[in-house]
Amino acid sequence: MTLARIALVALALAFAATGSAAAQSFSPAQRQEIDRLIGDYLKQHPDAIVDALKAAQQRDDAARADAAKRVIAARRAELLHDPNSVVGGNPNGDVTLVEFFDYRCPYCKALEPSLEALIKEDRKLRVVYKEFPILGPVSVFASRVAIAARKQGKYAVFHDRMMALKGAIDDAAVMRVAQASGLDVAEIKTDMASAAVDRIIQRNYALAEALGIDATPAMVVGDQLTMGAVDIDGLRQLIAAARKSKQGS
Repeated sequence: MTLARIALVALALAFAATGSAAAQSFSPAQRQEIDRLIGDYLKQHPDAIVDALKAAQQRDDAARADAAKRVIAARRAELLHDPNSVVGGNPNGDVTLVEFFDYRCPYCKALEPSLEALIKEDRKLRVVYKEFPILGPVSVFASRVAIAARKQGKYAVFHDRMMALKGAIDDAAVMRVAQASGLDVAEIKTDMASAAVDRIIQRNYALAEALGIDATPAMVVGDQLTMGAVDIDGLRQLIAAARKSKQGS
């Protein structure tokens, strides 16, 4: 392929990718020739599609990470010190891990043992739990019970039992866990329906949306947002990076 032809293909690909007004200025014959050139090029260089998609994904990931960092900085107090969020680990720890989770999320349940191990292992780790029920009405029901359980001083035991619960979960199963956790079920039914509980959940939804969180589990450690299951070594690396950044600031 000549240099002139390569340049034409590159120009055609650029116009096709951007959908710019200039691309619409080509005559039907020119557009047909461009389509043919693009088709021939991609047949001869199929890896170009993969490379282009990877590059686009990397740009998108970088943009989302930068946007998340800006939100983390702007809303750090809400992330780390919202009095309506339960804190685990060392309340005075030097690094905080904020987890957005759903009680019906299997990946959240898979992550839980790693979090528990890290809390025992790292005595300077602080964990903030953000109820983020996105997997349907039962998830919302469970989060309401959990938030209401705090009033009875039973959040931790209910949370641990819910995270350990296997199989299908419905409202009845949630209430059985509540009862097994020592909660006054009649009181829970009243408290979980309060406007205050609704405000906490809506506040968490709004914060997650601002951060671009659309799946669970999602974690904020330092100025980094990560979504999806992370193994314990990955969590250790995130915590170490946040601690190093804090010491260097």
